Amino acid sequence: MHIIIRDLGLCSWLEVSENMNHFTKHRKDGTFDELWLVEHYPVYTHGLSEKKIKLKYIQEIPVFFSNRGGKITYHGPGQLVIYILLNLKRNHIKFRNFIHIIEKIIIQVLLFFSITAHIKKDQPGVYINNQKICSLGFRIIKGCSLHGASLNINMDLTPFKYINPCGRKDIIMTQVCHHNKHVTINIVKEVLIKIFCKNFKIKKYCKKKMEHD
Repeated sequence: MHIIIRDLGLCSWLEVSENMNHFTKHRKDGTFDELWLVEHYPVYTHGLSEKKIKLKYIQEIPVFFSNRGGKITYHGPGQLVIYILLNLKRNHIKFRNFIHIIEKIIIQVLLFFSITAHIKKDQPGVYINNQKICSLGFRIIKGCSLHGASLNINMDLTPFKYINPCGRKDIIMTQVCHHNKHVTINIVKEVLIKIFCKNFKIKKYCKKKMEHD
């Protein structure tokens, strides 16, 4: 299994979403899988199961519909968003096992920084002391995954207070810097790439910049 990794830096959610859907729509059976690492400008997105959101802005932050699963969440600088574009069918990976592997990867990344995290059976994502540090939201099209996970590292968590994250009033968000203040987002990227490749048994990967039409 080979994969292309792209570090997109800080960019708009809308641009990445359009590129991701274009990539998925036009990929062939032999197209290499990709992993995109990105930070977004402040944005709220809501998935297919969130039907109540009609607002275009919340506290002057734009709100967009996303074709992923799940409800509303927030993205902003200091949060690492991990877009996972894998051909699950070709790699013989069942969706439930795929989710389990992603959660396991996040837990292992956090443990590398001496942070103990866990999952909840009734709530997707990764938690520390029952506070959420990583959210998941995926879509499968023609056997291929798109969208991914968002890991809070060192960001302004205030915008989460204006919504019910993932549709739940009882969720409290946390982030890596609350548990280890010496961790940077760039260090997390490097650790995540290594652990991601190990868990998915990726023998070869290469880093590339985003290609524009």
